[in-house]
Amino acid sequence: MRRLTGHLYFWVLTAIVIGGTIGYAQPDAGIALKPLGDGFIALVKMLISPIIFCTVVLGIAGAGDMKKVGRVGGKALLYFEVVSTVALVIGLLVGNLVRPGAGFNADPATLDGKAVADYAKVAASQSTADFVLHIIPRTFFDAFTGQGDLLQVLFVAVLFGYAMTKMGVEGNVVHKVIETSSHLFFSMMNTLMKLAPIGAGAAMAFTIGRYGVAALKPLAMLMGSFYLTCLLFILIVLGSIAALTGFSIIRFISYIKEELLTVLGTSSSESALVPLMQKLERLGCSKSVVGLVVPSGYSFNLDGTNIYLTMASLFVAQALNIDLTLKQQLTILGVAMLTSKGASGVTGAGFITLAATLAVVPAIPVAGLALILGVDRFMSEARSLTNFIGNGVATIVVAGWEGELDRAVLNRELSQESKS
Repeated sequence: MRRLTGHLYFWVLTAIVIGGTIGYAQPDAGIALKPLGDGFIALVKMLISPIIFCTVVLGIAGAGDMKKVGRVGGKALLYFEVVSTVALVIGLLVGNLVRPGAGFNADPATLDGKAVADYAKVAASQSTADFVLHIIPRTFFDAFTGQGDLLQVLFVAVLFGYAMTKMGVEGNVVHKVIETSSHLFFSMMNTLMKLAPIGAGAAMAFTIGRYGVAALKPLAMLMGSFYLTCLLFILIVLGSIAALTGFSIIRFISYIKEELLTVLGTSSSESALVPLMQKLERLGCSKSVVGLVVPSGYSFNLDGTNIYLTMASLFVAQALNIDLTLKQQLTILGVAMLTSKGASGVTGAGFITLAATLAVVPAIPVAGLALILGVDRFMSEARSLTNFIGNGVATIVVAGWEGELDRAVLNRELSQESKS
């Protein structure tokens, strides 16, 4: 027992159970704990931007030349696009086979459009041009003082890293400062992660207290089919990719269980971003590959979100007795490939991207999102967990492609984890 209590994951899991119990037994008390959960996520996000900046800059410097940076980035984006498309297709297939919205028979006239008006408004304001221009911050420091948009941080970090490598010897001083700052920020994050049990427990207490377990019953089919689809995607799709790369997806999941529990409790994959990068380096992935792939994956490799977009779209259509043509379904798939990119730094990202996706299919009223608003929070856990695992697998795969994966270390670390 003493050995078990010495692990962070034990306390995170215990806190999640206690928080869920409080939220169920005393909903008001659970809701009152919301500031603790929000505070933990705010503390983590406070350090995300500078850590990503330092990591990407050092990753570019470690790569040695921009050709390698471009090669690694190109391979990563190719992998992201292929796997993300597979996730979207799987969501469509399961949605059509299971038909979770069939029999719901919702009346479009009774939909509460006001409940999702804010999400629809944000989605409508995000055109392709706006999205591209938003990547460019108004000033260098705006990338760090805005809403925590990782795309802006990535953009600035790539420019900074490129300029630093072009300086040659003169850039060594700057490199040393960035490297020292990186150690400092990582140390701060490691300290903050000790608060993960409090943050995860409070967040779970709020979720159960605010929405209640009873809210799950009417939409149990959607919830169940979505969670099952995410699980099958992880075990079959990501599992096959892992096997081809030379490692077990089950052992990898066990290796990052502490981080997964933190993500489960907070419904945010960003809450465990830094520990994931540290563990990937410990698994034998080179620092430069980790520094380039993981931050990019948080904006471009959202497998769980992609599954959610297509399944939720079909659920709303089925619940409203709307028969979508193959062309309309393919349109949803194509648009979802675009709307899901860069959504990680947006509050309510799942709903905003879903609203943007439905907007291109006039047959489905955006107000239909009100049907799943109550359980969206419960589905965000599966989205975040799937995104998180997917980014870990992607980094190991790209490191293997680049020949910068120490397979002996990978096998040793995962084997030790299976014995612990």
